Amino acid sequence: MTVTELWFDPSLCFIDGAWVPPAEGQTLPLANPSNGEEIGQIARGTAPDIEAAVQAAEAARDGAWGRMPAADRGRLLARLGRLVQDRAEDLARIEAQDVGKPLKQARADALALARYMEFYGGAADKLHGETIPYMDGYTVYTLREAHGVTGHIVPWNYPMQIIGRSVGAALATGNACVLKPAEDACLTALAFAALAQEAGLPAGALNVVPGLGAEAGAALSGHPRVQHISFTGSVGVGAAIQAAAAPNVVPVTLELGGKSPQIVFDDADLGAALPFLVNAGIQNAGQTCSASSRILVQRGVLEEVTARMAERYGALRVGPALDDLEVGPLISARQKGIVESFLARGSDLTVAAQGDLSAAVDGGHYVAPTLFSGVAADHPLARDEIFGPVQVIIPFDTEEEAIAIANGTDYGLVASVWSRDGARQMRLARQIRAGQVFLNNYGAGGGVELPFGGVGKSGHGREKGFEAMYGFTTLKTVAAYHG
Repeated sequence: MTVTELWFDPSLCFIDGAWVPPAEGQTLPLANPSNGEEIGQIARGTAPDIEAAVQAAEAARDGAWGRMPAADRGRLLARLGRLVQDRAEDLARIEAQDVGKPLKQARADALALARYMEFYGGAADKLHGETIPYMDGYTVYTLREAHGVTGHIVPWNYPMQIIGRSVGAALATGNACVLKPAEDACLTALAFAALAQEAGLPAGALNVVPGLGAEAGAALSGHPRVQHISFTGSVGVGAAIQAAAAPNVVPVTLELGGKSPQIVFDDADLGAALPFLVNAGIQNAGQTCSASSRILVQRGVLEEVTARMAERYGALRVGPALDDLEVGPLISARQKGIVESFLARGSDLTVAAQGDLSAAVDGGHYVAPTLFSGVAADHPLARDEIFGPVQVIIPFDTEEEAIAIANGTDYGLVASVWSRDGARQMRLARQIRAGQVFLNNYGAGGGVELPFGGVGKSGHGREKGFEAMYGFTTLKTVAAYHG
Protein backbone atom coordinates (compact mmCIF):
# COMPACT_ATOMS: atom_id res chain seq x y z
CA MET A 1 0.00 0.00 0.00
CA THR A 2 1.29 3.47 -0.91
CA VAL A 3 0.26 6.83 0.51
CA THR A 4 -1.91 7.48 -2.56
CA GLU A 5 -3.92 4.34 -1.73
CA LEU A 6 -4.85 5.32 1.83
CA TRP A 7 -8.45 4.87 2.99
CA PHE A 8 -8.35 8.24 4.80
CA ASP A 9 -7.15 11.74 3.94
CA PRO A 10 -3.95 12.58 5.88
CA SER A 11 -4.40 16.29 5.24
CA LEU A 12 -7.38 16.26 7.65
CA CYS A 13 -7.75 16.09 11.43
CA PHE A 14 -10.05 13.57 13.11
CA ILE A 15 -12.22 15.46 15.60
CA ASP A 16 -15.57 14.50 17.13
CA GLY A 17 -15.92 11.46 14.91
CA ALA A 18 -15.45 13.41 11.66
CA TRP A 19 -12.61 14.22 9.25
CA VAL A 20 -12.17 17.98 9.18
CA PRO A 21 -9.62 20.36 7.67
CA PRO A 22 -7.27 22.14 10.08
CA ALA A 23 -8.71 25.42 11.32
CA GLU A 24 -5.98 27.50 9.71
CA GLY A 25 -6.03 25.48 6.49
CA GLN A 26 -2.33 24.67 6.48
CA THR A 27 -0.50 21.40 5.79
CA LEU A 28 2.99 20.00 6.29
CA PRO A 29 5.01 17.96 3.76
CA LEU A 30 5.41 14.26 4.41
CA ALA A 31 8.75 12.71 3.38
CA ASN A 32 9.85 9.11 2.88
CA PRO A 33 13.07 8.60 4.92
CA SER A 34 14.21 5.86 2.54
CA ASN A 35 14.69 8.25 -0.40
CA GLY A 36 13.88 11.74 0.88
CA GLU A 37 10.96 12.15 -1.55
CA GLU A 38 7.77 13.93 -0.59
CA ILE A 39 4.92 11.44 -0.48
CA GLY A 40 2.03 13.61 0.64
CA GLN A 41 0.74 16.32 2.96
CA ILE A 42 -0.52 16.11 6.54
CA ALA A 43 -2.69 18.54 8.45
CA ARG A 44 -0.92 21.28 10.38
CA GLY A 45 -3.20 21.47 13.36
CA THR A 46 -2.92 24.41 15.75
CA ALA A 47 -4.46 25.63 19.00
CA PRO A 48 -8.01 26.02 17.61
CA ASP A 49 -7.96 22.38 16.47
CA ILE A 50 -6.77 21.25 19.90
CA GLU A 51 -9.56 23.29 21.48
CA ALA A 52 -12.14 21.65 19.22
CA ALA A 53 -10.72 18.21 20.03
CA VAL A 54 -10.84 18.88 23.78
CA GLN A 55 -14.45 20.06 23.51
CA ALA A 56 -15.34 16.88 21.61
CA ALA A 57 -13.57 14.75 24.22
CA GLU A 58 -15.45 16.53 27.02
CA ALA A 59 -18.75 15.85 25.30
CA ALA A 60 -17.84 12.18 24.88
CA ARG A 61 -16.76 11.94 28.52
CA ASP A 62 -20.08 13.41 29.65
CA GLY A 63 -22.08 11.50 27.06
CA ALA A 64 -22.15 8.10 25.38
CA TRP A 65 -18.52 7.15 26.07
CA GLY A 66 -18.46 8.22 29.69
CA ARG A 67 -21.74 6.42 30.46
CA MET A 68 -20.80 3.23 28.63
CA PRO A 69 -20.41 0.15 30.86
CA ALA A 70 -16.83 -1.06 31.11
CA ALA A 71 -17.66 -4.38 29.47
CA ASP A 72 -19.05 -2.58 26.42
CA ARG A 73 -15.96 -0.37 26.21
CA GLY A 74 -13.91 -3.53 26.25
CA ARG A 75 -15.90 -5.08 23.43
CA LEU A 76 -15.34 -1.99 21.28
CA LEU A 77 -11.59 -2.08 21.91
CA ALA A 78 -11.49 -5.79 21.12
CA ARG A 79 -13.35 -5.09 17.87
CA LEU A 80 -10.84 -2.36 17.08
CA GLY A 81 -8.02 -4.83 17.73
CA ARG A 82 -9.51 -7.26 15.22
CA LEU A 83 -9.75 -4.51 12.61
CA VAL A 84 -6.11 -3.60 13.23
CA GLN A 85 -5.12 -7.23 12.81
CA ASP A 86 -7.13 -7.48 9.58
CA ARG A 87 -5.30 -4.44 8.20
CA ALA A 88 -1.92 -5.30 9.72
CA GLU A 89 -0.13 -5.62 6.38
CA ASP A 90 -1.48 -2.28 5.17
CA LEU A 91 -0.52 -0.62 8.42
CA ALA A 92 2.97 -2.13 8.26
CA ARG A 93 3.58 -0.87 4.73
CA ILE A 94 2.34 2.60 5.67
CA GLU A 95 4.60 2.68 8.73
CA ALA A 96 7.61 1.42 6.79
CA GLN A 97 7.29 4.24 4.25
CA ASP A 98 6.48 6.88 6.86
CA VAL A 99 9.14 6.00 9.44
CA GLY A 100 11.73 4.06 7.44
CA LYS A 101 11.80 0.87 9.48
CA PRO A 102 12.16 -2.48 7.69
CA LEU A 103 8.90 -4.23 6.92
CA LYS A 104 9.51 -7.06 9.36
CA GLN A 105 9.74 -4.56 12.21
CA ALA A 106 6.70 -2.61 11.02
CA ARG A 107 4.69 -5.84 10.84
CA ALA A 108 5.62 -6.63 14.43
CA ASP A 109 4.46 -3.16 15.47
CA ALA A 110 1.10 -3.57 13.75
CA LEU A 111 0.50 -6.87 15.51
CA ALA A 112 1.56 -5.29 18.81
CA LEU A 113 -1.05 -2.55 18.31
CA ALA A 114 -3.69 -5.23 17.77
CA ARG A 115 -2.51 -7.04 20.89
CA TYR A 116 -2.73 -3.87 22.99
CA MET A 117 -6.35 -3.42 21.94
CA GLU A 118 -7.03 -7.07 22.72
CA PHE A 119 -5.37 -6.82 26.14
CA TYR A 120 -7.00 -3.57 27.18
CA GLY A 121 -10.32 -4.65 25.74
CA GLY A 122 -10.21 -7.67 28.02
CA ALA A 123 -9.00 -5.65 31.00
CA ALA A 124 -11.56 -2.84 30.77
CA ASP A 125 -14.03 -4.42 33.21
CA LYS A 126 -11.39 -5.91 35.51
CA LEU A 127 -10.02 -2.79 37.16
CA HIS A 128 -11.48 -3.15 40.64
CA GLY A 129 -11.58 -1.11 43.81
CA GLU A 130 -11.12 -2.49 47.31
CA THR A 131 -12.93 -2.66 50.60
CA ILE A 132 -10.88 -1.50 53.57
CA PRO A 133 -11.41 -2.89 57.11
CA TYR A 134 -12.01 0.13 59.35
CA MET A 135 -13.69 1.19 62.58
CA ASP A 136 -16.92 -0.30 63.76
CA GLY A 137 -19.89 1.34 62.11
CA TYR A 138 -18.07 2.17 58.85
CA THR A 139 -17.91 0.56 55.44
CA VAL A 140 -15.01 1.92 53.40
CA TYR A 141 -14.29 1.19 49.78
CA THR A 142 -12.32 2.65 46.90
CA LEU A 143 -13.29 3.44 43.30
CA ARG A 144 -11.02 3.89 40.30
CA GLU A 145 -12.36 6.65 38.07
CA ALA A 146 -11.18 8.01 34.74
CA HIS A 147 -9.34 11.34 34.78
CA GLY A 148 -11.61 12.60 32.00
CA VAL A 149 -9.84 14.14 29.00
CA THR A 150 -6.34 12.82 28.43
CA GLY A 151 -3.67 14.17 26.07
CA HIS A 152 -1.29 11.85 24.26
CA ILE A 153 1.83 13.12 22.49
CA VAL A 154 3.54 10.22 20.73
CA PRO A 155 6.91 10.14 18.93
CA TRP A 156 7.89 9.10 15.44
CA ASN A 157 9.91 5.98 16.19
CA TYR A 158 7.14 3.55 17.25
CA PRO A 159 3.80 5.27 16.56
CA MET A 160 1.66 2.14 16.55
CA GLN A 161 3.16 0.57 19.65
CA ILE A 162 3.05 3.76 21.69
CA ILE A 163 -0.50 4.59 20.61
CA GLY A 164 -1.46 1.10 21.72
CA ARG A 165 0.05 1.27 25.16
CA SER A 166 -1.01 4.86 25.86
CA VAL A 167 -4.35 5.43 24.13
CA GLY A 168 -5.42 1.82 24.65
CA ALA A 169 -5.04 2.04 28.42
CA ALA A 170 -6.71 5.45 28.57
CA LEU A 171 -9.73 4.36 26.54
CA ALA A 172 -10.11 1.14 28.51
CA THR A 173 -10.47 3.11 31.73
CA GLY A 174 -13.09 5.45 30.24
CA ASN A 175 -11.03 8.51 29.38
CA ALA A 176 -11.63 10.45 26.17
CA CYS A 177 -8.41 11.03 24.26
CA VAL A 178 -6.77 13.78 22.24
CA LEU A 179 -3.80 12.37 20.33
CA LYS A 180 -1.04 14.53 18.82
CA PRO A 181 1.27 12.34 16.69
CA ALA A 182 4.77 13.47 15.75
CA GLU A 183 4.84 15.55 12.59
CA ASP A 184 7.43 13.15 11.12
CA ALA A 185 5.12 10.13 11.45
CA CYS A 186 1.37 10.74 11.48
CA LEU A 187 0.01 8.18 9.04
CA THR A 188 -0.63 5.17 11.26
CA ALA A 189 -2.14 7.41 13.96
CA LEU A 190 -4.67 8.63 11.42
CA ALA A 191 -5.19 5.10 10.11
CA PHE A 192 -5.89 4.01 13.70
CA ALA A 193 -8.51 6.78 13.99
CA ALA A 194 -10.18 5.57 10.80
CA LEU A 195 -10.31 2.03 12.18
CA ALA A 196 -11.66 3.29 15.51
CA GLN A 197 -14.44 5.03 13.60
CA GLU A 198 -15.16 1.78 11.77
CA ALA A 199 -15.18 -0.14 15.07
CA GLY A 200 -17.92 2.13 16.38
CA LEU A 201 -16.18 4.25 19.02
CA PRO A 202 -18.53 7.10 19.91
CA ALA A 203 -17.70 10.50 18.47
CA GLY A 204 -15.14 12.34 20.57
CA ALA A 205 -13.78 9.30 22.40
CA LEU A 206 -10.67 9.51 20.20
CA ASN A 207 -9.49 12.66 18.44
CA VAL A 208 -6.30 13.00 16.37
CA VAL A 209 -4.71 16.37 15.62
CA PRO A 210 -1.45 16.26 13.61
CA GLY A 211 0.82 19.28 13.68
CA LEU A 212 4.04 20.75 14.96
CA GLY A 213 5.09 20.22 18.54
CA ALA A 214 5.53 23.94 19.11
CA GLU A 215 1.96 24.55 17.95
CA ALA A 216 -0.43 21.65 18.45
CA GLY A 217 1.76 19.89 21.01
CA ALA A 218 2.20 23.01 23.12
CA ALA A 219 -1.53 23.77 22.97
CA LEU A 220 -2.35 20.27 24.19
CA SER A 221 0.24 20.01 26.96
CA GLY A 222 -0.78 23.35 28.47
CA HIS A 223 -4.53 23.05 27.93
CA PRO A 224 -6.36 23.90 31.18
CA ARG A 225 -9.11 21.30 30.67
CA VAL A 226 -6.90 18.28 29.93
CA GLN A 227 -6.67 16.18 33.09
CA HIS A 228 -3.68 13.95 32.23
CA ILE A 229 -0.78 14.15 29.77
CA SER A 230 1.16 11.18 28.42
CA PHE A 231 4.38 11.90 26.51
CA THR A 232 7.08 9.72 24.98
CA GLY A 233 10.13 11.42 23.51
CA SER A 234 13.26 13.37 24.38
CA VAL A 235 14.26 14.59 27.82
CA GLY A 236 14.21 18.24 26.77
CA VAL A 237 10.73 18.14 25.30
CA GLY A 238 9.47 16.04 28.19
CA ALA A 239 10.68 18.65 30.67
CA ALA A 240 8.97 21.38 28.64
CA ILE A 241 5.69 19.43 28.58
CA GLN A 242 5.83 18.84 32.32
CA ALA A 243 6.45 22.57 32.86
CA ALA A 244 3.51 23.46 30.58
CA ALA A 245 1.21 21.12 32.49
CA ALA A 246 2.40 22.22 35.93
CA PRO A 247 0.16 25.34 36.26
CA ASN A 248 -2.84 23.07 35.65
CA VAL A 249 -1.63 20.64 38.34
CA VAL A 250 -2.33 17.54 36.29
CA PRO A 251 -0.37 14.26 36.31
CA VAL A 252 2.14 13.71 33.51
CA THR A 253 3.49 10.34 32.43
CA LEU A 254 6.94 10.73 30.84
CA GLU A 255 8.77 7.97 28.99
CA LEU A 256 12.00 9.60 27.88
CA GLY A 257 15.53 8.61 26.89
CA GLY A 258 17.78 5.74 27.77
CA LYS A 259 21.35 4.47 27.71
CA SER A 260 20.55 0.90 28.51
CA PRO A 261 23.29 -1.61 29.37
CA GLN A 262 23.58 -5.32 28.75
CA ILE A 263 26.06 -6.83 31.21
CA VAL A 264 27.88 -9.97 30.04
CA PHE A 265 29.72 -11.99 32.66
CA ASP A 266 32.39 -14.62 32.05
CA ASP A 267 29.93 -17.43 32.78
CA ALA A 268 27.26 -16.21 30.33
CA ASP A 269 25.80 -18.39 27.60
CA LEU A 270 27.25 -16.37 24.73
CA GLY A 271 25.36 -18.29 22.07
CA ALA A 272 22.10 -17.22 23.66
CA ALA A 273 23.26 -13.67 24.37
CA LEU A 274 24.77 -12.62 21.05
CA PRO A 275 21.59 -12.14 19.00
CA PHE A 276 20.19 -9.92 21.77
CA LEU A 277 23.43 -7.98 22.17
CA VAL A 278 23.28 -6.79 18.56
CA ASN A 279 19.58 -6.76 17.73
CA ALA A 280 18.63 -4.68 20.76
CA GLY A 281 21.00 -1.97 19.57
CA ILE A 282 20.23 -1.78 15.87
CA GLN A 283 16.46 -2.39 15.81
CA ASN A 284 14.69 0.54 14.12
CA ALA A 285 18.16 1.87 13.25
CA GLY A 286 18.84 2.33 16.95
CA GLN A 287 16.04 4.88 17.24
CA THR A 288 14.60 3.22 20.33
CA CYS A 289 14.46 4.65 23.84
CA SER A 290 15.19 1.20 25.26
CA ALA A 291 17.96 0.41 22.76
CA SER A 292 20.87 -1.45 24.27
CA SER A 293 23.62 1.00 23.34
CA ARG A 294 26.10 -0.09 26.04
CA ILE A 295 27.54 -3.61 26.16
CA LEU A 296 29.44 -4.19 29.39
CA VAL A 297 31.69 -7.25 29.06
CA GLN A 298 33.81 -8.97 31.71
CA ARG A 299 37.42 -9.21 30.56
CA GLY A 300 37.50 -13.00 30.51
CA VAL A 301 35.17 -13.04 27.48
CA LEU A 302 35.90 -9.56 26.13
CA GLU A 303 37.87 -10.70 23.10
CA GLU A 304 35.36 -13.38 22.13
CA VAL A 305 32.29 -11.16 22.56
CA THR A 306 33.91 -8.36 20.57
CA ALA A 307 34.86 -10.70 17.72
CA ARG A 308 31.45 -12.35 17.57
CA MET A 309 29.56 -9.05 17.71
CA ALA A 310 31.85 -7.65 15.00
CA GLU A 311 31.02 -10.64 12.80
CA ARG A 312 27.31 -9.96 13.19
CA TYR A 313 27.80 -6.28 12.46
CA GLY A 314 29.61 -7.11 9.25
CA ALA A 315 26.51 -8.98 8.07
CA LEU A 316 24.11 -6.08 8.70
CA ARG A 317 22.71 -4.62 5.48
CA VAL A 318 21.28 -1.11 5.38
CA GLY A 319 18.70 -0.07 2.82
CA PRO A 320 15.17 1.15 2.04
CA ALA A 321 12.37 0.10 4.36
CA LEU A 322 10.48 -1.90 1.76
CA ASP A 323 13.63 -3.87 0.88
CA ASP A 324 13.19 -5.37 4.38
CA LEU A 325 16.88 -5.61 5.25
CA GLU A 326 18.28 -5.59 8.78
CA VAL A 327 18.52 -1.80 9.13
CA GLY A 328 16.59 1.03 7.48
CA PRO A 329 17.22 4.77 7.31
CA LEU A 330 17.05 7.27 10.11
CA ILE A 331 13.86 9.31 10.29
CA SER A 332 15.25 12.58 8.91
CA ALA A 333 18.29 14.49 7.71
CA ARG A 334 18.35 16.20 11.10
CA GLN A 335 18.55 12.90 12.96
CA LYS A 336 21.24 11.68 10.57
CA GLY A 337 23.26 14.80 11.37
CA ILE A 338 22.93 14.18 15.11
CA VAL A 339 24.16 10.58 14.79
CA GLU A 340 27.03 11.59 12.49
CA SER A 341 28.12 14.21 15.03
CA PHE A 342 28.35 11.48 17.67
CA LEU A 343 30.36 9.29 15.32
CA ALA A 344 32.76 12.18 14.81
CA ARG A 345 33.16 12.44 18.60
CA GLY A 346 34.20 8.79 18.52
CA SER A 347 37.15 9.43 16.21
CA ASP A 348 39.50 8.57 19.08
CA LEU A 349 37.88 5.15 19.56
CA THR A 350 38.45 1.77 17.93
CA VAL A 351 35.80 0.81 15.37
CA ALA A 352 35.33 -2.94 15.75
CA ALA A 353 32.92 -3.26 12.80
CA GLN A 354 30.40 -1.46 10.62
CA GLY A 355 27.37 -2.54 8.60
CA ASP A 356 27.04 -2.57 4.82
CA LEU A 357 25.67 0.57 3.13
CA SER A 358 25.84 -0.73 -0.44
CA ALA A 359 22.03 -1.03 -0.71
CA ALA A 360 21.41 2.55 0.50
CA VAL A 361 19.52 4.86 -1.86
CA ASP A 362 20.43 8.44 -2.75
CA GLY A 363 18.39 10.96 -0.78
CA GLY A 364 17.74 8.57 2.10
CA HIS A 365 18.97 9.19 5.62
CA TYR A 366 21.37 6.28 6.06
CA VAL A 367 24.14 5.72 8.60
CA ALA A 368 26.29 2.61 8.82
CA PRO A 369 25.69 0.68 12.05
CA THR A 370 28.89 1.11 14.02
CA LEU A 371 30.37 -0.94 16.88
CA PHE A 372 33.08 0.65 19.02
CA SER A 373 35.26 -1.53 21.28
CA GLY A 374 37.31 -0.84 24.39
CA VAL A 375 35.36 2.28 25.30
CA ALA A 376 35.85 4.01 28.65
CA ALA A 377 32.70 4.29 30.74
CA ASP A 378 32.96 8.10 30.92
CA HIS A 379 33.31 8.66 27.16
CA PRO A 380 30.41 10.73 25.68
CA LEU A 381 29.44 7.79 23.43
CA ALA A 382 29.10 5.67 26.58
CA ARG A 383 27.07 8.24 28.53
CA ASP A 384 24.88 10.20 26.10
CA GLU A 385 21.86 8.93 24.17
CA ILE A 386 22.71 8.79 20.45
CA PHE A 387 19.42 7.47 19.04
CA GLY A 388 21.09 5.75 16.13
CA PRO A 389 22.64 2.36 15.27
CA VAL A 390 25.73 2.82 17.45
CA GLN A 391 26.90 0.52 20.25
CA VAL A 392 29.92 0.64 22.52
CA ILE A 393 31.66 -2.26 24.27
CA ILE A 394 32.87 -1.33 27.76
CA PRO A 395 35.16 -3.77 29.62
CA PHE A 396 34.87 -4.45 33.34
CA ASP A 397 36.52 -6.73 35.90
CA THR A 398 34.29 -7.16 38.94
CA GLU A 399 30.58 -7.32 39.67
CA GLU A 400 30.83 -4.13 41.71
CA GLU A 401 32.46 -2.31 38.78
CA ALA A 402 29.74 -3.53 36.41
CA ILE A 403 27.03 -2.16 38.71
CA ALA A 404 28.80 1.19 39.00
CA ILE A 405 29.15 1.49 35.22
CA ALA A 406 25.55 0.42 34.61
CA ASN A 407 24.31 3.09 37.03
CA GLY A 408 26.78 5.69 35.79
CA THR A 409 24.47 7.66 33.49
CA ASP A 410 21.53 10.01 34.02
CA TYR A 411 19.19 7.39 32.56
CA GLY A 412 17.54 4.30 33.99
CA LEU A 413 15.15 2.64 31.57
CA VAL A 414 16.19 -0.94 30.79
CA ALA A 415 19.09 -3.25 31.67
CA SER A 416 20.02 -6.87 31.07
CA VAL A 417 22.26 -9.33 32.91
CA TRP A 418 23.81 -12.36 31.23
CA SER A 419 25.08 -14.89 33.78
CA ARG A 420 24.43 -18.47 34.88
CA ASP A 421 24.89 -17.46 38.54
CA GLY A 422 21.40 -17.16 40.03
CA ALA A 423 22.53 -15.29 43.13
CA ARG A 424 24.37 -12.76 40.97
CA GLN A 425 21.27 -12.31 38.85
CA MET A 426 19.23 -11.44 41.94
CA ARG A 427 21.86 -9.08 43.32
CA LEU A 428 22.12 -7.11 40.11
CA ALA A 429 18.36 -7.04 39.55
CA ARG A 430 18.07 -5.23 42.88
CA GLN A 431 21.09 -2.93 42.53
CA ILE A 432 20.74 -1.76 38.93
CA ARG A 433 18.83 1.51 38.66
CA ALA A 434 16.28 0.87 35.90
CA GLY A 435 12.58 0.44 35.33
CA GLN A 436 13.03 -3.00 33.77
CA VAL A 437 15.80 -5.55 34.35
CA PHE A 438 15.99 -8.67 32.19
CA LEU A 439 17.91 -11.76 33.24
CA ASN A 440 19.39 -13.83 30.40
CA ASN A 441 17.18 -12.06 27.83
CA TYR A 442 16.48 -8.53 26.65
CA GLY A 443 12.97 -7.17 26.28
CA ALA A 444 11.09 -10.41 27.02
CA GLY A 445 9.45 -10.16 23.61
CA GLY A 446 8.10 -6.69 24.42
CA GLY A 447 5.09 -8.13 26.27
CA VAL A 448 2.16 -5.71 26.52
CA GLU A 449 1.47 -7.02 30.04
CA LEU A 450 4.85 -5.90 31.43
CA PRO A 451 4.93 -2.48 33.16
CA PHE A 452 7.35 -0.17 31.34
CA GLY A 453 8.98 3.09 32.35
CA GLY A 454 12.12 4.56 33.80
CA VAL A 455 13.86 6.35 36.63
CA GLY A 456 16.07 9.42 36.56
CA LYS A 457 16.01 11.20 33.21
CA SER A 458 14.28 8.21 31.64
CA GLY A 459 11.06 9.61 33.08
CA HIS A 460 8.37 8.60 35.54
CA GLY A 461 5.05 6.82 35.53
CA ARG A 462 4.43 3.43 33.96
CA GLU A 463 2.91 2.27 30.70
CA LYS A 464 1.76 -1.19 29.61
CA GLY A 465 -0.12 -3.76 31.64
CA PHE A 466 -2.44 -2.91 34.50
CA GLU A 467 0.00 -0.32 35.84
CA ALA A 468 -0.86 1.91 32.89
CA MET A 469 -4.55 1.63 33.74
CA TYR A 470 -3.85 2.66 37.33
CA GLY A 471 -2.05 5.73 35.96
CA PHE A 472 -5.03 6.66 33.80
CA THR A 473 -7.40 6.60 36.76
CA THR A 474 -7.72 8.47 40.01
CA LEU A 475 -8.50 6.68 43.27
CA LYS A 476 -11.55 7.78 45.25
CA THR A 477 -12.13 6.63 48.83
CA VAL A 478 -15.74 6.34 50.03
CA ALA A 479 -16.27 6.06 53.80
CA ALA A 480 -19.91 5.31 54.79
CA TYR A 481 -20.94 5.63 58.41
CA HIS A 482 -23.97 3.50 59.18
CA GLY A 483 -23.68 2.94 62.89
